[in-house]
Amino acid sequence: MQFTINRNLFLENLNNVMRAISSRTTIPILSGIKLDLSETELVLTGSDTNISIEIKIPVNDDLKVKSTGSIVLPARFFSEIVKKLPGKDFSFEVKESFQTKITSENTEFMINGLDANNYPRLPEIPNDSAFTLSGKTFRDIINETVFAVANQESRPTLNGVNFNFSKDQIKAVATDSHRLAQRTIKLENGPETNATLVIPGNSLVEFSRIIGESDPEITVTPGENQVLFTIGNLAFYSRLLEGSYPDTDRLIPTESTTEVEFDLSTLARALDRVSLLTHESRNNVVKLNLDTENQTVKMTGDSAEIGNVEEELPFKKLTGESLLIAFNPDYLRDALRASFTDSVVMNFTQPLRPFTVIPGKDDVEYTQLITPVRTF
Repeated sequence: MQFTINRNLFLENLNNVMRAISSRTTIPILSGIKLDLSETELVLTGSDTNISIEIKIPVNDDLKVKSTGSIVLPARFFSEIVKKLPGKDFSFEVKESFQTKITSENTEFMINGLDANNYPRLPEIPNDSAFTLSGKTFRDIINETVFAVANQESRPTLNGVNFNFSKDQIKAVATDSHRLAQRTIKLENGPETNATLVIPGNSLVEFSRIIGESDPEITVTPGENQVLFTIGNLAFYSRLLEGSYPDTDRLIPTESTTEVEFDLSTLARALDRVSLLTHESRNNVVKLNLDTENQTVKMTGDSAEIGNVEEELPFKKLTGESLLIAFNPDYLRDALRASFTDSVVMNFTQPLRPFTVIPGKDDVEYTQLITPVRTF
């Protein structure tokens, strides 16, 4: 196996494949990256069993093939070597016993490889149920939900976002049982048959980074226990979480007794100030006092070791019954960071019942739910 390739082109693709490689894998060969060279393309593969990424680089002026073959190289060392090579191009040659020579200008590395025949095969997913969607749309829906996934072994399905893809919309829900984020976005060309997939939060975070700030077309191919996302020459496989996702629709209140609307940035800054002290407290609780009779809203926090803070908040609208409620400020902070409208509306029912945070726009379907804290 021997080829010469443009270093920047190779490194750009290698960095994306490296996202799938974990230093904590229990299968030694998966700490390596697989290179498979044919007459027409070089295929890079990385996997940690949960995520697998495959990238195909076509043979052209930037990639010249002398002989075909395959090899698995230690990913971390190989990546660092390529980053530090001095030249514009580098040469790659596999010799006897999987010894691999990497040469650029007057620098030469020789590293030990492994037999690519021992590398696990990627899953084969039929593409008869594949559909496409906007990269920006999918990245947005990930960012608006994934922060609310759980990280617990007792209920593994909550470690993912529950996606329901239909012909005219995507509905995504994440919850860790203390908070919930649900986003619905219209689609123009969704799948003909509904697809429900629980995708691990870690997989979605990595895929969102690959999408980046651009808006590529993504092809989604659902399988039985894997889902394949394809962007151009990149294929991203993620395992799916097994088990039924809880019925979260019944958790979201349909009515409220108290409603308040805030400017998002004003509320976020006030929350940051108040939680300066609560983060030093063992309980980390903020109280929100909504006085509809006197039309005042106050946020308070305290730490037994440091002191207390109280701030009166400006608001756009306050209606309903007066209410005092306590909650974890980090949950509201995450909810505000994920919000994308200039204002948010908070709806309450009772002091110990979950409350919702929704956009201050009627045409956006985005609901976040936060469970309050009992302080007595």
